[in-house]
Amino acid sequence: MIFDQDNNMDIDGSAVDLGQLKNGDIDEALYSRQLYVLGHEAMKRMGSSHILIAGLRGLGVEIAKNIALAGVKSLTLFDPEPAAISDLSSQFFLHPDDVGKPRADVTAPRVAELNAYTPVSIYPSQSLTESLDDLRQYQVIVLTGASLKDQLTIANFAHANGIYIVIADIFGLFGSIFTDFGKQFAIADPTGENPVSGIVADIDSEGLVSALDETRHGLQDDDYVTFSEVQGMDTLNNSEPRKVVVKGPYTFSIGDVSRLGEYKRGGLYTQVKMPKVVDFQPLSEQLQKPEILISDFAKFDRPQQLHLGFQALHAFKDKHGHLPRPHSDEDATQILELTQGLAGQGEDKVELDENLIRELSYQARGDLSPMAAFFGGLAAQEVLKSVSGKFHPIVQWLYFDSLESLPSSVERSEELCKPTGSRYDGQVAVFGAKYQEKLANAKQFLVGAGAIGCEMLKNWALIGLATGPQGKIYVADMDQIEKSNLNRQFLFRPKDVGKLKADCAAEAVQAMNPELKGKIVTFRDRVGPETEHVFTEEFWEGLDGVTNALDNVDARQYVDRRCVFFRKPLVDSGTLGTKGNSQVVLPRLTESYSSSQDPPEQSFPQCTLRSFPNKIEHTIAWAKEKFHQYFVGPPETVNLYISQSNYIEQSLKQAGNEIPTLQSLRDFLVTEKPSTFDDCIIWARNQFEKEYNNAIQQLLYNFPKDSTTASGAPFWSGPKRAPDPLKFDVSNPTHFGFVKATANLHAFNYGIKSDKGMPEARYLEVVDNMVIPEFSPNPTVKIQADENEPDPNAQNGGSSFDDKDELQNLVSSLPPPDSLAGLKLQPVEFEKDDDSNHHVDFITAASNLRAQNYAIAEADRHKTKFIAGKIIPAIATTTALVTGLVVLELYKIIDGKDDIEQYKNGFVNLALPFFGFSEPIASPKGEYLGSKGKVTIDKLWDRFEVEDVTLREFLDDFKGQGLDIMMLSSGVSLLYASFYPPSKLKDRMGLKLSKLVETISKKAIPEHQQNVIFEMTVEDQTEEDVEVPYVMLKMRR
Repeated sequence: MIFDQDNNMDIDGSAVDLGQLKNGDIDEALYSRQLYVLGHEAMKRMGSSHILIAGLRGLGVEIAKNIALAGVKSLTLFDPEPAAISDLSSQFFLHPDDVGKPRADVTAPRVAELNAYTPVSIYPSQSLTESLDDLRQYQVIVLTGASLKDQLTIANFAHANGIYIVIADIFGLFGSIFTDFGKQFAIADPTGENPVSGIVADIDSEGLVSALDETRHGLQDDDYVTFSEVQGMDTLNNSEPRKVVVKGPYTFSIGDVSRLGEYKRGGLYTQVKMPKVVDFQPLSEQLQKPEILISDFAKFDRPQQLHLGFQALHAFKDKHGHLPRPHSDEDATQILELTQGLAGQGEDKVELDENLIRELSYQARGDLSPMAAFFGGLAAQEVLKSVSGKFHPIVQWLYFDSLESLPSSVERSEELCKPTGSRYDGQVAVFGAKYQEKLANAKQFLVGAGAIGCEMLKNWALIGLATGPQGKIYVADMDQIEKSNLNRQFLFRPKDVGKLKADCAAEAVQAMNPELKGKIVTFRDRVGPETEHVFTEEFWEGLDGVTNALDNVDARQYVDRRCVFFRKPLVDSGTLGTKGNSQVVLPRLTESYSSSQDPPEQSFPQCTLRSFPNKIEHTIAWAKEKFHQYFVGPPETVNLYISQSNYIEQSLKQAGNEIPTLQSLRDFLVTEKPSTFDDCIIWARNQFEKEYNNAIQQLLYNFPKDSTTASGAPFWSGPKRAPDPLKFDVSNPTHFGFVKATANLHAFNYGIKSDKGMPEARYLEVVDNMVIPEFSPNPTVKIQADENEPDPNAQNGGSSFDDKDELQNLVSSLPPPDSLAGLKLQPVEFEKDDDSNHHVDFITAASNLRAQNYAIAEADRHKTKFIAGKIIPAIATTTALVTGLVVLELYKIIDGKDDIEQYKNGFVNLALPFFGFSEPIASPKGEYLGSKGKVTIDKLWDRFEVEDVTLREFLDDFKGQGLDIMMLSSGVSLLYASFYPPSKLKDRMGLKLSKLVETISKKAIPEHQQNVIFEMTVEDQTEEDVEVPYVMLKMRR
């Protein structure tokens, strides 16, 4: 049986074509963000792969969900076992009325809904091992929850027949994954990072390459590079890749260059990704001598123990027919004995931690949603690696546990952990019934309902968060669902496009767990300073914790500041392609999200963009500026001129910008104002001439190709590439594309209807009838030659007589605003995800034409959209895994743990793969000498809280604590200073603090505001300035 997206069964097996459209292309609207992680080639290989997943409890369905979203040729599911109520602890596609039905039968149609391009079918047999030859049709087999006997049978068959195998299991807070991709497995791109490139400054006779201007080359030992544009060692250009030995951050060696001649100047180096080949061993060998990837170096001794402990669990189940009972000491003793027996075998003896093995036994029946999310993301990524050759696989085992998540505030026992026929039995088996009550009565705020937000709500629904009488979940997201969201925001379906994310996500998880009905409150508001009347102080005070699911740094910092202010725990997380991180922020324990900052976004010098680009990123940035200069700035200026009566007077006060502003008004209202679409085509063709011919001719007039610097060096060398003007060629698709996109956007500005079906011949006819005047360089034009020089065209304050005459002429050339009544231009608002609006088309053409000027390698539309749109690459696997890490930390927060060593900040890169966990950084502490001795303060979390007393009482109170206040301010208002004369303080000293703030700021305190913040500078008993926390005035309203 094959299911399509509408859950229709296709009995004869003729399902839709998958992962790709009929012409072999990929649906970029759906897979947009994932394409920037994997690339077209990897996705095409995935789109021809058949995957089998066995075992459909929480872990299996998580893997199936992630693979279906990613897009493969076909996905087959196997699990004939009847669904149990305890499966609902982590199996999000099961409903209570599915209990007793075969898991695959009820799960397959729901997985099929995720992606129309991935047909989902059910494996037709009751056993995978009864006819192993039937498995030959699959490229990858994934086993979850299988017996060790079946694992060995299938894995050995797969290894012998070139089928890739992934085996994953979770037991409570423990989990493992095993991979076998056969002999000579080729990895096309081990890291997924973009190849680095740079400009050569020198290559000496020993083969030592120096990067220009001491720019870090970014290479590593054993990388490979190729060269181009090298003068002197010409045979080095476009030759076979050379192996790199790094000599320093700015230098690397490429070996023997003795026969290549003498280096003169110039050259570019570019890293070449070389395939890596790995030999995998079969499971039968790896069980005896495992090769293990360490997931947490703080637990270096655990993987070997767990490797044996997991085998002991399989042996116990083979003997008894079931896994050890939750928290059963009797069963744990048997598991310990079995593990000890295994530890005594083989060459390397493993030292066992008895408590660890007992805990593994206690939790063996545990089935936790966040562990399924972690290993489901990990296993699905390994499957995608195997069929795509993209990224380095796990070789060959990985074990992970989160024992720190066990509760310490409540009791666990065999009685408290036993199953009761509840949907939470899989979780109660690990944490006990009392902890389940804590989860049920939590009040959590989720900020963001995108990719991480969807995964978070799924996990919260499965663990039973906020399902109790006091429980509540608040979700805020102002965005609507777009098609590109469907590839990784799995709670949404095509029918939801255009609806609000928060509402749809809440509705989906209430269907997933009906106990959440009436427990979720959604907001369609941005969480920020402008909505503090919505997210009031009472709202924040009523929360138990906050989880960020945002991709915007400013928004994350705002929520972080609110959490610090209201002393609420926060878990923040983010993803970037295969990279992900999670951070815990704990009141009075850790630093906050804002305590550390990402490096600033890369920016380029203006003179580089204007005259001296040397890489495609420069030309794309330049094209984005042109987009604004053509289609955004001038229409906005025109609208201001028409609507504001004193606009000209205001403009003339803007020293340095008057002439460009007035010229823009003249062009858009008089000299270049179009009345037909043909006029827009003419304008577009003229812009081509101006930018790609005239401006380049002027640049070469100022700096001829043979010009030299003051030191005698060639001017056009190093990062400066000598350009060539372009001659318009109507048969060149990039030339034509520029005119078409520019004309349509110009027409949009003026509300001129463009004929979408206009034949190409019409554009050509208009362009052919134009007369383009010959360009003559202007000898008075000055061009900035270097970013360190002053810009010769920068305007100083004040205008010369000539400027004043020109200004007057420009003003007089403009039509009076009242004569333009009814005219309003439409500025273009850049939207990267609408392929019909010409926005990305313009930037792609404009950038590539400039690249042609400077002989820079061009970028296709896909890459241009990525850079210009600042798209954050994303894939469902990383999102699922990171969300699992967040929920494992949330368990600890709800438990009330106050030992910072129990918490983990996580960083992962699934491409490498790399896992890093660290204890959160403690919040900074300080001290001052008060009236009763030394006082230690937490610089981040502490504050002084005061009632609405008078200023005199306030000063006296702090003096009594040993602190003399020198200055007191609120916002930009200075309320008190010790140096103020008594006459100035006389009227202030008797005012209550709230009245004092309103009097000095001349603004009333908003009704919804329950407190006012004061900053102060003070001296302690040493009469030295000391840093103290801020003061919060609590308003009693």
